[in-house]
Amino acid sequence: MSSTTQDIAENILRSADLIKNSHHVVVLTGAGISTPSGIPDFRSPGIGLWTRYLPMEVASLTAFRHDPEKFYTWLHPLTSNMLSAKPNPAHYALAELQASGYISTIITKNIDGLHTRAGAINVLELHGSMNSLTCINCFQQVPSEGLIHEFVEHCTVPRCKYCGGIMKPDVILYEEQLPVKIWNKAEEASQRCDLMLIAGTSLEVMPSAKLPILALDNGAELIIINNMPTYVDVRAGVIIREDVAQVLPMILQEVCGA
Repeated sequence: MSSTTQDIAENILRSADLIKNSHHVVVLTGAGISTPSGIPDFRSPGIGLWTRYLPMEVASLTAFRHDPEKFYTWLHPLTSNMLSAKPNPAHYALAELQASGYISTIITKNIDGLHTRAGAINVLELHGSMNSLTCINCFQQVPSEGLIHEFVEHCTVPRCKYCGGIMKPDVILYEEQLPVKIWNKAEEASQRCDLMLIAGTSLEVMPSAKLPILALDNGAELIIINNMPTYVDVRAGVIIREDVAQVLPMILQEVCGA
């Protein structure tokens, strides 16, 4: 066994030990947990969405209000991708750890709904989801299923059946605040935890990037599984620079003997 492989094996054992001996484990996930499912992330050099688009031009509230058709043209391939994507082994591993009583809360920046589809509960979606849409004129909120499938199939901009206004997906765009109730729950969970497992995020976007600090201030340990460095690496108990879809099932096996 190479030294690199030995280091990974030791970090997996260390991670499993921390999970088994913690009382309140919170997980924070980002786009990197869904890239193995075929959903592109936003910031990876050369392949991230923001290397091809300027976010303020396509994914801001101003851009949506000024030219919703352009917004939906940009959103179409991403939505189609998310609808066809399936949870990967990382999502299932976290759901099983939660079902086994080792994880209390999953906080995610993702809008793809894959944690829930993998069977996880108590998932705090900081940036909203594609599960519903709200009319920008009369503010009626409706489930997205029929409208989103029609949008993907026919590229038609979703419109409100009550007033004919354009519907906005209930995802958080640039210039919008995070949903207050969800954010408050995420802060509370982070402040109470004694272990935070960070998976698939480089912690570059505020305010979610400050959640590990709230955990650290409570004396919590950090486990970081991410291909890129983060600003809290220096304070982490475990850092694993490998694919989350490979590492999390291995941690699950060590914790549960699955």
